[in-house]
Amino acid sequence: MKPNVLKIARLPDLLSERLYADYQVLEGSESGAELGATAADIRALVANGESRVTRELIGRLPALEVIVVFGVGYDGVDVQAAHERGISVTHTPDVLTDDVADFAMTLLLGIARRVAVADRFVREGAWADGPFPFTRKVSGARLGIVGLGRIGSAIARRALAFDMQIAYCGRRSRPVDYRYFATVRELAAEVDFLVVSANGGTDTHHLIDSAVLEALGSEGILVNVGRGSVVDEAALAKALGEHRLLGAALDVFEDEPWVHPGLLGLDNVLLTPHMASATWATRRAMSNLVVANLQAHFAGQPLPSPVPDSH
Repeated sequence: MKPNVLKIARLPDLLSERLYADYQVLEGSESGAELGATAADIRALVANGESRVTRELIGRLPALEVIVVFGVGYDGVDVQAAHERGISVTHTPDVLTDDVADFAMTLLLGIARRVAVADRFVREGAWADGPFPFTRKVSGARLGIVGLGRIGSAIARRALAFDMQIAYCGRRSRPVDYRYFATVRELAAEVDFLVVSANGGTDTHHLIDSAVLEALGSEGILVNVGRGSVVDEAALAKALGEHRLLGAALDVFEDEPWVHPGLLGLDNVLLTPHMASATWATRRAMSNLVVANLQAHFAGQPLPSPVPDSH
């Protein structure tokens, strides 16, 4: 008999098709309230990086053995509650690093050179009335990275090709040649571009607040490819609207798919729909890793990408 698997998130069709072929898949919500008696037989739960897998949901699933996250981030999963029950948690790190780092540079260049605004300028016929306004140079500028993990390090390597001066902030300094700052505010005060690649969670909630934006200043640009919860969107909208910040580019948001309304009418912010890892190659690799984790679990083999006990 095929193991029962609960799917609580939207997943790529190619992954959903494989799940339905190999398992008895039930679709449910993050509360699990609608599952009824079927909850007793669910052995695996598949979520994505934005899903909330709470202690309450885990408690509704007495036979649950493994939680598999399609995404590198798992801050919405109560890992402690899972591990207390002996439930494994997995995610899909590494395979999306290059795409997210590439996209961070895409956003940085796009907002600095105002590519989206320039596109509208041409399409609307404004070019006939005069040249497009000057934009911000990137090469040789100072770049600050919040979170120098896999993705942050990949962003730094790409930025070096633009002769950017790299600095970073994180929980601890690392054995790298980049300058380290103990606080984000200190980092923001010393850079032209601030790129967020930090994880979500209570420790980083609204880490980028009005004080950090003030330190970044009226010539500064913010880019976020980490977690939407890291940036105080209300404070950001206010700073952008009052031109106390030159620009921002966001691929992640606090309440996806909803965006703070104060950002929507501004032309000094570039908004994309959480698409940094959304290439065919990477989504296929992420899907393969989800499947590999499930197969390994049910075969009693070591998991390819488990989440550690402490995170």
